[in-house]
Amino acid sequence: MSDTGKVVLIGGGPGAWDLITVRGMRALQAADVILTDHLGPTSELDKLCDVEAKEVIDVAKLPYSRQVSQEKTNELLVEHARAGKTVARLKGGDPFVFGRGFEEVQACAAAGVPCEVIPGVTSAVSVPAAIGVPVTQRGVVHAFTVVSGHVAPDNPSSLVDWRALAASGATLCVIMGVRNVAAIAAELQAGGLAADTPAAVIQEGTTDQQRGFRCTLGTLAETFEANEVGSPAVYVIGEVAGL
Repeated sequence: MSDTGKVVLIGGGPGAWDLITVRGMRALQAADVILTDHLGPTSELDKLCDVEAKEVIDVAKLPYSRQVSQEKTNELLVEHARAGKTVARLKGGDPFVFGRGFEEVQACAAAGVPCEVIPGVTSAVSVPAAIGVPVTQRGVVHAFTVVSGHVAPDNPSSLVDWRALAASGATLCVIMGVRNVAAIAAELQAGGLAADTPAAVIQEGTTDQQRGFRCTLGTLAETFEANEVGSPAVYVIGEVAGL
């Protein structure tokens, strides 16, 4: 084994195991150690590589649950790479879209560990596509915004101006927003977005457990509650959701 290892940050795609990129799959096959998350093709890793020949470490980050700290994850990446191993860091979606991927790249750089990034298919646009919802459409809308809903609109730490988004005219693709859906819908309406604006909700997109619902901004929170929608879920707000 080489004295110098490396880290490969892999975007695992939106959920279905066969939506990872070819390069991502090959990197998993070449790895000695794989650090996995809750999202992405983790449960079907054996379809992508010989898991019996790998050391697989679960650092799953479940919303609002116990998890391995980001700092500990960074330490594991560096530790195994310094031991001469090729470390695959498998993340859901794309590692640079609300995935803390760049934090891990920075940690590797600070430790002098080589790090490669393999982009992935983000759930923000691929999951809506899975139920036939485009995020743009000629003659309807020419812009879309991907926004994280994990911080409530009234939380002082929020970096999102929901009322400005309401006035933007762009399609809104919200990820990690299950817990705060009612507050987000209310804030968008307070910003002037009409209650009858079309919306779509997709849970477990691209997997065998996929469920999709059409509604409006005004009934968005009700749709989540009535159908017991949980994470992971994406919701789309805008005229495209009504096409």
